[in-house]
Amino acid sequence: MPRPRRAGVPPPLAWGGGLVVALVLVALAAPWLAPYDPAEQLDPPAARYRPPGTELAAVHLKSGEWRFAERLRRTPEGIEIERLGRTETLPASEVVNLTPSGVADRRLYLLGSDRFGRDLLSRTLHGARVSLAVGVLAMALALTIGVALGSAAALGGRWIDAVIMRGVDALMAFPWLFLMLALAAFLRPGPAVTVTILGATGWTRISRLTRAEILSLSNREFVVAARAMGQRPLKILWRHLLPNALTPVLIQSTLLVANLILIESSLSFLGMGIQPPTPSWGNLIAEGQDVLVQSWWIATFPGAALALTVIAFNLLTEGLRDFLDPRG
Repeated sequence: MPRPRRAGVPPPLAWGGGLVVALVLVALAAPWLAPYDPAEQLDPPAARYRPPGTELAAVHLKSGEWRFAERLRRTPEGIEIERLGRTETLPASEVVNLTPSGVADRRLYLLGSDRFGRDLLSRTLHGARVSLAVGVLAMALALTIGVALGSAAALGGRWIDAVIMRGVDALMAFPWLFLMLALAAFLRPGPAVTVTILGATGWTRISRLTRAEILSLSNREFVVAARAMGQRPLKILWRHLLPNALTPVLIQSTLLVANLILIESSLSFLGMGIQPPTPSWGNLIAEGQDVLVQSWWIATFPGAALALTVIAFNLLTEGLRDFLDPRG
């Protein structure tokens, strides 16, 4: 029995839509929000594995090198810094950013640093750009393939329908993650390859749903009237069938984004997706697995961002289903 359409915006749609919009805005603004270059390694020995909230004095030398120090003291000859458990004196003539009280630059690790001394907040923000972009682009590719093949199966006759649907059944019978791991093993990992693999293997449910929706609409009065008026099959598909069939398909596509982001993170975690130094949430979590107890922040914050994104897209899917598809 169809569910009655609720008045107003469903809470899942409001919360999920708000979270997704916020995540997209943060990802787009990552170059401006990130405090540092995500690949920057200025003084790895002193900056590596720093916990969240660590602040270090940053001494810039004339040679172009940087020295990060836990403490420093201004002296008549220059500055005395304490780093890596040792004390070192630097003459004033060698320090570029010297001030009367010390040095002009500080390094603040709000979310901590990794084994190369890179800022985790900057890498997590830029990782959002990569993970969300991969998920959305792969979904767009899967949506295109799925709608095209589902439409062809519904309207192409018995033999075309049988060939396409048996192919879909074969793909769905094979474990999706194993299929992508097998494809990734034969291809060079990277963003373009990852998007292609995800999109080229993630369209099966969309194709089945498109086929079912078009078949259910094919004998409706408005479609029969369009055929009686002599409209061509492609015109009927484009103007009448697809607009009425796309609501459940788009709802499924929204859920697919969350699944694709999870799969991309799994591939990157296993070293077959986005490759360092390009940050994605998957390879950031992988970098922290060996030091999960000592340096918990490396895997925790990207993992929390990934979980929040998946929750946001699932809430958005549920809200869209309530709002757009009262048959739900």
